[in-house]
Amino acid sequence: MTPLEALEMRFAAREGEVRAFLDEPGRFERLRREAAALETAHPDPQRRPPLFGLPLGVKDIFRVDGFPTRAGSALPSEALAGEEAECVTRLRSAGALVVGKTVTTEFAYFAPGPTRNPRALDRTPGGSSSGSAAAVAAGLCELALGTQTIGSIGRPAAYCGVCGYKPSYDRISRDGVIPLAPSVDHVGLLAPSIETLQRAAHVVAHDWQDAVGVYFQAQIGVPVGPYLEKASIEGKAHFASVCARLERGGWKVVEVEAMTDFEEIDARHRLLVAAEAARVHADWFARYEGLYAPKTAELIRRGQQVSDAELEALRASRDILHQALDQLMMRHGLDLWISPPAPGPPPLGLESTGDPVMNLPWTHAGLPTLVVPAGTSEEGLPMGLQLAARFGADEELLAHGREIAAALADEASHAGEDRAAGPSTPTPSPLL
Repeated sequence: MTPLEALEMRFAAREGEVRAFLDEPGRFERLRREAAALETAHPDPQRRPPLFGLPLGVKDIFRVDGFPTRAGSALPSEALAGEEAECVTRLRSAGALVVGKTVTTEFAYFAPGPTRNPRALDRTPGGSSSGSAAAVAAGLCELALGTQTIGSIGRPAAYCGVCGYKPSYDRISRDGVIPLAPSVDHVGLLAPSIETLQRAAHVVAHDWQDAVGVYFQAQIGVPVGPYLEKASIEGKAHFASVCARLERGGWKVVEVEAMTDFEEIDARHRLLVAAEAARVHADWFARYEGLYAPKTAELIRRGQQVSDAELEALRASRDILHQALDQLMMRHGLDLWISPPAPGPPPLGLESTGDPVMNLPWTHAGLPTLVVPAGTSEEGLPMGLQLAARFGADEELLAHGREIAAALADEASHAGEDRAAGPSTPTPSPLL
C-alpha cells in the first residue's frame, strides 16, 4: 500500500466523524495527479525539495490557488479572492502537497464550524484553527497552517494533543491571508512533532537558522499573579505537576510575579481585535452584514465605536507588554516562560471553542510560543504546556521545546500516563 492509499483509508475511517476538512469532490484523484507531477519534476531522490510529498492542511483563511476561500463564512468566495498566500507558495515549492482546506471559525473569530475533537468527539477541538489541529491529531496531514489572533493555535494544539507553534510577530508572512486584526494576527504551524515544525519553519519563517549550542537545560519562569489564576482548578493542578516533572528532570523553574495588570491587558487586547476587525471588514460588512454570524457581527459593531486615537493607544500597549516581559526575563535570567495553554481540558460540546485567555498576553506582546503535549486530565483528555521565549528567539524556543517535550513524554510513559482520549496521533508518511 502506498502512503497516499494509506492516507485515503484514514480519510475514509476518520474524516466523516471529525470533519476537519472542507468537502472536496475528487480530492484523492487530484492528489494522485499532483503527486505524479511532483515526482516527475524531481526524479532524483537525492535532490528533492525538503518537504517532498509532505501532506499539508491549510486553514480556510489562506488563499490557495485552485481552491475557493470562504473563511468559514457565508460570504461569496469571489469577494474574498486574491493571490495565493506567500507561506502556501513556499510550502508547495518545497514539495508539500495540499490535502485540502481545513475548517476555521468564521473569519478566525469565535463562531464555530462542525469540526470535532479527534481525541473526544463530544468535545471542541478549539478554535479558530480547529480543522488544522483536528486534521493533524487524526493523522489526516503531517503539517497544517493556522493563525492566532488571541489563542487560535495554542488552544487547539492543547485540546487535540499536538504541537502548535506561533512565531514572533511577522516572522511568517501574512500576505494572502484574510486578516482579523493585523496588529496581532500571527501565521503559525501545527504538527505531530517539533521536528516537523522545525522542518517547515526552515521554509516559511524569515531568516530561519537552527539554534546552535542549545544543549543546556533552560531556566524557566512561571508568571505568577492574576494571569495564572485564570486557569481552572484542574488546569492549575496539572500545571503544577508539569512544573514538578520538569524540576525532577533538572530544569530550574522559578516563580516570577508578572502581568499584575492582566485584566487591563486582556481588555486592551480584545478591544484592539474588535477595532481592527471593524476596519478590515468595513466594506464587506457594509455589503453583506446579514451573512455574518452574530458573534462576528457583534465584534465588528463594538470595534466601530473605537476612535482612531484610541486604536493607536491600543497598538502601543503591545510594545509596553513586550518590554515588561523582556525586562523580567533579563532580571531573573530566564530563557523561557511556561504556562497552561488553556484553562483546562477541552470543554464538552461544540457550541464554544473554549477560552483563549491563557494565550492572549503572549499574542499581544508578539512573543513566540510553542505548545507541546503534556499528559492527560483525570478523564484522559489531552493537556498541554505552553512555552514562550524572547521576541525573535523562535529557533531557541523550538530547540528547548524539543528537549522539554521529549522529557515530558518519557516521564509520562514511565508513569503510565500515556493514555489518550481516543486513538493516539498517527503520523502520516510523506505521500511519495
